[in-house]
Amino acid sequence: MRLLLLFGLGLLVLGACATAPSTAEDRKVLDTQCEAAVSAIKRKDPGIERFFTDSVAYAVFPSIGKGGIGVAGAYGRGQVYEDGRMVGFCDLSQASVGLQLGGQSYTEIIFFQTREALQNFKADNFEFAAGASAVAAESGSATAADYSRGVAVFTMVEGGLMYEASIGGQSFSYQPK
Repeated sequence: MRLLLLFGLGLLVLGACATAPSTAEDRKVLDTQCEAAVSAIKRKDPGIERFFTDSVAYAVFPSIGKGGIGVAGAYGRGQVYEDGRMVGFCDLSQASVGLQLGGQSYTEIIFFQTREALQNFKADNFEFAAGASAVAAESGSATAADYSRGVAVFTMVEGGLMYEASIGGQSFSYQPK
């Protein structure tokens, strides 16, 4: 069973290796999903608006799927916005080993405080270290949140249940529009 799960997770990550959607229709769907994710997180926590205003850029991953038993993987595709306009596509991959069980889908938004943090992301030199954490988007949580090393990360659970909640080990790819 575990071997089958590992094989399935490997296929998920390998099968999703293209950063940008392959068709114009898929790009339009992703654009709509990103807009809906931004609206949903702003409704859930209106205080997050300051990050949209103060950041030089942000990356929106409208739906990241994560699952595993002991060994877990996650994948999501999104868009990067700089100075209020979409400038490229991005994807997120994560693998982890440890005490974890279940499956989950969630939205993640990464805010870049500085141009340097954004450039590191665009150059594929950006990765969260093990143990990095995100702020769960709940009413009022953004008020107390702040940037760490030039980034702030917010997540919003869409569905599922997973015993484990970290963003450590995430890596990213970027492709200009």
